[in-house]
Amino acid sequence: MEQLYRDADTLIKRSIEANLPQAAVQNALAGRRFSKSLYLVAIGKAAWNMARAAHDALGDRIKRGIVITKYAHSQGDIPGMEIIEAGHPLSDENTIAGTQKAIELARSLGEQDELLFLISGGGSALFEAPLPGVTLEDIVDINSQLLASGADIVEINMIRKRLSGVKAGRFAQLCMPASVFTVVLSDVLGDRLDSIASGPAVPDQSTAADAQTVINKYSLTMTDAMKNHLNQETPKQIDNVETVITGSVRTLCNSAADIAAGLGYTPHILCANMNCEAREAGRLAASIAQQIGDGALSYQRPCAVILGGETVVHLRGKGKGGRNQELALAAAEGIAGMENTLILSFGSDGTDGPTDAAGGMVDGCTIDDFRKKGLNANKILDNNDAYHGLKAIERLIITGPTGTNVNDMAVILCR
Repeated sequence: MEQLYRDADTLIKRSIEANLPQAAVQNALAGRRFSKSLYLVAIGKAAWNMARAAHDALGDRIKRGIVITKYAHSQGDIPGMEIIEAGHPLSDENTIAGTQKAIELARSLGEQDELLFLISGGGSALFEAPLPGVTLEDIVDINSQLLASGADIVEINMIRKRLSGVKAGRFAQLCMPASVFTVVLSDVLGDRLDSIASGPAVPDQSTAADAQTVINKYSLTMTDAMKNHLNQETPKQIDNVETVITGSVRTLCNSAADIAAGLGYTPHILCANMNCEAREAGRLAASIAQQIGDGALSYQRPCAVILGGETVVHLRGKGKGGRNQELALAAAEGIAGMENTLILSFGSDGTDGPTDAAGGMVDGCTIDDFRKKGLNANKILDNNDAYHGLKAIERLIITGPTGTNVNDMAVILCR
């Protein structure tokens, strides 16, 4: 098992390294000519790394920059740029203050200017300017309802964007008549641009009727002012923006497959659009591992089965955890007693839910490890307390903030 865990650690580390945004941003900028006065705004968990890469490529061509990222995700000063750390997954006062600086920059731009807009996952929470009559507390409350409901990221952002003065293409409108070149690191399945960071620089594909469907589906409660904004249509045409997508969960899965092959495993990418309950995904992963162990699948050991995407969690308990930790814990019982089998799940940004863990990993001995500690995996799951459960048996994945964010990945390793 020690070799299996060493391979798992290597796979996680190298997959993240292969998807850091520096090279992706520089590739997006290679050969790009900026003939106008150039300014920069970067938002999201990878904002600092993306801005640093842009500075390395363009230097003092960038006259001024605003960088808004999650707490503890910046790594020092970048010449000519103001760096603001703010709240995620829930916006806070720093979010509003940082976004206001970006708005002031956007409004100062003219026809002779161009904005380099760098977007990564987490931008929805980190880039926010509530519309009139909507407060920060309203934004935090509706986001909390959505996160606890099990709504997927497209549904969550469908509501967020209709309460914001910078989402749903509105930030691009603020930049007019300046042109905007947007570089995107995608954390949304299918790379839907109007959902990544709630689409601050693209037309909104959703309608007020779509938003009402989400409200009814999850029985969301909100103020009259919020309801009024949700009934208004968002911008449907934006003419001053060019967009390039530089990375996504598909590239994360492809990287993992190459790395697994180098470690001696035959890789199989099962999917890159996993979108379901975290515990159901964990049970599916365990079932696949069982089938491999029984010889019922064509996958021959040693193999690595890779699933990318983003699961959801319905909060029923009062514990601490994240979707990747819950996925891993949910797989533990299904592989109990199996040898040379490990299941891991992690977020590429290094933070899974409101914790310092990126995810978790389990093997055939995990259930016994719990019993030796007097713990019950099912009770831990029922309380949504995967963090404390996995921490007790030293099975958390801790990477620290990685500087990238291209969604989540689960891997079944069988030797």
